[in-house]
Amino acid sequence: MSTRLPLGLPTGLPTRLSRGLSALATAAALLGGLAAPAASADAPPAGGAGAGSAPTVNLATNPGFELPSPELADWGSIPGWSCTGGPAEATVTTTAPHAGGSALTVTPANAESTGECAQTVAVQPGTTYTASAWVRGNFVYLGATGTGKDVAPAWTETTRGGWQRLTTRFTTGPNARSIRLYVHGWYQQGPFSVDDVRVDGPAPAPAVAAGSVPTTDKVVFLTVDDGWQRTPEAEQFIADHRLPITAFPLPMPAATDPAFFKRVTAVPGSSVQNHSVSHADLSQLPLERQQVEICDARDSLTRLFGTAPTFFRPPYFTWNADTLQAAANCGIRTVLTADADFSWGAGNIWHPGLLQPGDVVLMHWTDTLASDLQRALAAADAAGLKPAGLVDYLR
Repeated sequence: MSTRLPLGLPTGLPTRLSRGLSALATAAALLGGLAAPAASADAPPAGGAGAGSAPTVNLATNPGFELPSPELADWGSIPGWSCTGGPAEATVTTTAPHAGGSALTVTPANAESTGECAQTVAVQPGTTYTASAWVRGNFVYLGATGTGKDVAPAWTETTRGGWQRLTTRFTTGPNARSIRLYVHGWYQQGPFSVDDVRVDGPAPAPAVAAGSVPTTDKVVFLTVDDGWQRTPEAEQFIADHRLPITAFPLPMPAATDPAFFKRVTAVPGSSVQNHSVSHADLSQLPLERQQVEICDARDSLTRLFGTAPTFFRPPYFTWNADTLQAAANCGIRTVLTADADFSWGAGNIWHPGLLQPGDVVLMHWTDTLASDLQRALAAADAAGLKPAGLVDYLR
């Protein structure tokens, strides 16, 4: 990759652009020689200390910008991607894509924007990955952060109206479990397009499926799904009894009232976890669309609550092998169902006898939740169990 500064930029640049050029010069000096040539025709093979004989796959979510947005997704969002300018800048277009039927086109809205779009990719530590993308436009960049090591971006001064492949290679540090892949343009350089993105390397090990927590501690775990009906009675009951609650809200109701979910998960051991974007039966979807459902929900909840979920509750408790891999590709360690259901006045324990240590209890954010919690707590008391937080037991 060339590490020189972009040439031929227009005069009269804004202050931010001047600062950006200075920062780019410093980065180029520090990172020179760490990335593959910007116009590399073939991606180097993935491998490294953590790869072993694992097959090389593309870990990027919605790499060709072909997948539809799930129902209940943010209006105008690009599935799998987070773009700083939102739909005002980033759109999926069908005009002359590199391959397939569509590509991403970004038109920075003002002189202060580079039109960045990014996604989080789960990786293995100590492993080499190759990132690549086909781009069109002037001064387009592809790079990764969070690798544990400095990685220079791949970039091109101009693609002269055609498509050009950018490629960069990196090896993750010993503690890296995810990286942030990004593409962006440059200040005042106009629209650019991106297609056929790849992050090639070994996939994370599939998530583990569980219906209970392996422990002999006399504890039970209270989980509450969806989030459409939020009542002051349930909130008060949780506060009065200091119940550690694991909430699995959908992103839309969570975004409607994030303060509520922060309050009801304020007790130590509580957390907000992943329940997909649209509550679809994931077992009926291919891996790529399952990955969009889980990764997009992860990104929404992380923006709202500041912590990335590590557990996933499959809607309707339906899942398959693709679900476990898609969850792992989104940084999820456990796909969790339950052993008992106390929703809507029910009291079903799906094994003989009373609740047992490590049991997971399902409930929902409904108008009956306060009484459902009361009955679940009484069932736990009858079995000599106390509520505990999943985050304290599942690592």
